[in-house]
Amino acid sequence: MEIKKSLFDNLQNFFGFDNFKGEQEAIITNILQRRDTFVIMPTGGGKSICYQLPALMTEGTAIVISPLIALMKNQVDQLRAFGGTESIAHFLNSSLNKADITRVKQDVLSGETKLLYVAPESLAKAENIDFLNLITISFVAVDEAHCISEWGHDFRPEYRKIRQVISSLGDNIPIIALTATATPKVQQDIIKNLQMTDSTLFKSSFNRPNLYYEVKPKRNVMKEIIRFIKGNMGKSGIIYCLSRKKVEEVAEGLNLNGIKALPYHAGLDPKTRADTQDKFLMEDVEVIVATIAFGMGIDKPDVRYVIHHDIPKSMEGYYQETGRAGRDGGEGLCVAFYAEKDIDKLAKFMKDKPVSEREIGTQILKEVIDYAESSVCRRKQILHYFGENFNEAGCSNMCDCCRAPKTHFDASEKLKQTLQLIQEQGEKFDDHHIINIMMGVETSQIVAYDHNKHPDFGSGKEDGLIYWKSLLRQALLNNYLSKDIDNYGLLHLTKSGRSFIDSPHTLRFILNRVMEMAEDDAEDSSQQGAGTLDTALLQMLKDLRKRLAKQKNLPPFVVFQDPSLEEMCTHYPVTLDELKQIHGVGSGKAMKFGGPFIELISKYVEENDIDRPIDLVIKSAANKSALKVSIIQNIDRQLALDDIASSKGITYEEILKEVETIVSSGTKLNLNYYIDELIDEDRQDEVFDYFRSAEVDSIDEALKELGGDDYTREELQLMRIKFLSELGN
Repeated sequence: MEIKKSLFDNLQNFFGFDNFKGEQEAIITNILQRRDTFVIMPTGGGKSICYQLPALMTEGTAIVISPLIALMKNQVDQLRAFGGTESIAHFLNSSLNKADITRVKQDVLSGETKLLYVAPESLAKAENIDFLNLITISFVAVDEAHCISEWGHDFRPEYRKIRQVISSLGDNIPIIALTATATPKVQQDIIKNLQMTDSTLFKSSFNRPNLYYEVKPKRNVMKEIIRFIKGNMGKSGIIYCLSRKKVEEVAEGLNLNGIKALPYHAGLDPKTRADTQDKFLMEDVEVIVATIAFGMGIDKPDVRYVIHHDIPKSMEGYYQETGRAGRDGGEGLCVAFYAEKDIDKLAKFMKDKPVSEREIGTQILKEVIDYAESSVCRRKQILHYFGENFNEAGCSNMCDCCRAPKTHFDASEKLKQTLQLIQEQGEKFDDHHIINIMMGVETSQIVAYDHNKHPDFGSGKEDGLIYWKSLLRQALLNNYLSKDIDNYGLLHLTKSGRSFIDSPHTLRFILNRVMEMAEDDAEDSSQQGAGTLDTALLQMLKDLRKRLAKQKNLPPFVVFQDPSLEEMCTHYPVTLDELKQIHGVGSGKAMKFGGPFIELISKYVEENDIDRPIDLVIKSAANKSALKVSIIQNIDRQLALDDIASSKGITYEEILKEVETIVSSGTKLNLNYYIDELIDEDRQDEVFDYFRSAEVDSIDEALKELGGDDYTREELQLMRIKFLSELGN
């Protein structure tokens, strides 16, 4: 009774909560009784209090092992903010200098520090082991314990050494292992590696009822993301990408579209990452764009959406990353974009890994593919992966599959046939092999086992691949089969599967939807075909361009080139800002010529009741705009174009193309220093006069008119750049 009173007093006094959540009270009591404790609790379930509260109530210092520097800082700041002293909690990791480390060790030795957060790499250092041997350790908490297992999504070899270090610090030190994502296989690994066979297991349901899950085909993904965020303005969100380069590109794209976003990945220095994290927590920035490989470690309860620009490598990774949404129990929208080419990229990453690691990675990736392609309730699939059975009726339409219309099929006969085949073949094959038998696909493995001569070979060809993928997936989800993920994903019959063969019954499964083919992300919106070309408007814009060019005594192409006018006829820009987003229209051109065009388009949109696209997809990827800025700076310094090209690792033709793009978008460049060296003044005047009277700016036409023997293509390109720059910008 005394412990109970003390527990609630401490909970209220220190954290300001009146009640424990879920099994927190039982977990904390177990730790206070110095028993090993294994906690599996989904993100947002309140794991950290499970070790923070007993640490405050127990003599000595609790060692908390965490893989994320960001998370350590976040938790230490929070503990101090709750009313603890500066020295109540500290972290020991690579971000500290010598003076910081000395101060931390003094506070710990004085007995003031109740929680010491340590990175696994720091824990294993000899000087830190010697230091920890000088203090009283209340218990060791291993956070993100799934990092111990090769089957976990964040495997860290340093986690394998934790048990050894704990043993060297003394006998009978209690351990609490905590994770938000652990399949049955990973749970066994954690228990075995930390030698926690006598631990008490506390396992909460993995279900997060407030999260909405959706998978979309990857088409015009930047446009989709911008539209989504603009429909959720004022809310915090995280976007995950596969590569650092893509993180930078997406963050820049969002900023160009008026969305405050910052990149976050391991390539940034620790100070930048810490500043970015603080800005996100303080809501100075709406969106963080992060790499999947780099855990965010941000304890922000009101993240309202998590977007996966690229499909993640594992279901654990997906579950943990989506789990950062709606930790306060409020809205949490989880949208993932899926394209087969992303899967190919992930498979390529694994190619150079050792065979066993590659096999594990392949099995884990197959689960992600099946999840993305299936039409079965997303929640049911996620929970099944973590060993939990779930009735889809409980999803309450909180996923795209439950909201979508479904096509059912009678599965009884084909399921019995499949189960019999697996049983007869000694449960030695994976789902791909079984599908290949039914579809009549002669792979080398099929031939090696003589399965091309089996009576079932090709018997299900008529049904199609989607049918067989749907059938096998749901045979697993409904527990007629189990998958031996340790052993090449071989399929085994369950008790239900065996009894189905003996007494089959009517069974209806859901057919997978055909995923629309994803498209490559085009580099600019002009290539993305926002809609059909409005030919009536195009003619009006061409007439306006002609009138304007005549007034200014310029050829029409100097005002705007044809591709720019065509894009105006699909996007209907009605403000200068929108016009600047059109391909080939930069700030300079928009200011100089844009007014009459915007006026005409606005009037046309109003009179014809045009439904305009909500947003314009941004054009310049980060590396592209960085290249352009660098070229402009080098031209200002009067460097030769061929020298600029070789310094940037691009060809001379490519640099001319880049310079043309810069100039035709409205930026004035002075290339006289370079052109005067190559072309004498009389010949320059002749080309200038030609372009002044030309209807089109085609180099082929110019070569024909001026004579290919007198001018090279390169000279005419340079003169066209000079002409457009001087007269148009």
